[in-house]
Amino acid sequence: MSATTGTPPDPSVVRVPGPWTHRAVSANGIRIHLAEYGPPTGPLVVLLHGFPEFWWTWRHQLLALGDAGYRVVAPDLRGYGDTDKTPRGYDLWTLAGDCAGLIRALGEPRAHVVGHDWGAAIGWTVATLHPRLVVSLTGLGAPHPVVMRDAVLRDPLGQGRASRYMAGFQLPRLPERSLRADGGARVGRIMRAWAGPEWAATTDFADAVARNAEAMRISTVAHCSLEYYRWSMRSQVRPDGRRFARELSRPVGVPVLQVHGADDPCVLDTTMRGDERFAGAGLTHHTLPATGHFPQQEHPTHVTALIGAHLQRCDG
Repeated sequence: MSATTGTPPDPSVVRVPGPWTHRAVSANGIRIHLAEYGPPTGPLVVLLHGFPEFWWTWRHQLLALGDAGYRVVAPDLRGYGDTDKTPRGYDLWTLAGDCAGLIRALGEPRAHVVGHDWGAAIGWTVATLHPRLVVSLTGLGAPHPVVMRDAVLRDPLGQGRASRYMAGFQLPRLPERSLRADGGARVGRIMRAWAGPEWAATTDFADAVARNAEAMRISTVAHCSLEYYRWSMRSQVRPDGRRFARELSRPVGVPVLQVHGADDPCVLDTTMRGDERFAGAGLTHHTLPATGHFPQQEHPTHVTALIGAHLQRCDG
């Protein structure tokens, strides 16, 4: 990793060496960087990360699922890592289009979509708006976007309080500066506050913090990552937000797996269980004790086994 200086790192720092392959794919009008592992003829699995991370959050699942025979890709989302940082396009309509375009660009008719945090919200949107492209959906650390909206409004002292950090992201410029300051130190504070205490005491956590802090300092990544939150909140009072909610009001037609940390301070388990109304093909929900917002990193072996079993059921 590059030294922590005032100079933004080059986007190539996210191309962490490993048994995976790094490449760029053109989809939905942008260039998307991804890490890929597994046999090229295996069923496609797309792993979508969240905030404040990049593709690296899936390092454990990338290898394990690839070794199980899947063709696994973990892209940097729009605005993150070594993917294009566009001036706009951080709404869930466009982000779902990025995922749909990526599946097509990889030459596959369908894919298993696995998402964490914002990646889970994108996964729900892809499964609803582009249903023919999705075999199954797995969500970690975030519910269906409409469920999240309703929970914040109906439970202001519960989910509303848990989501209050999003309000601070609405300010102009200041949140961007705070994410970049002191070598990205706020990224570490956010991750420590959101993670379970067991993982937060490990060297794996320290390494993840260092890599995510460095990736957040790449030019314009802090701004782009916050634009996700700004669209989410501001669209609630705009026609595009109401239209989006209407479009996502129908159940998805694929099997859905949820894996959630019981100690996740950002999303309550009761909120996650509200996804039953949209899991038209059936919902399997696992709540992991002593786990925070990052289950795929906090308990990688167990979470990978849950995902793998879900994929096998859907492929069978």
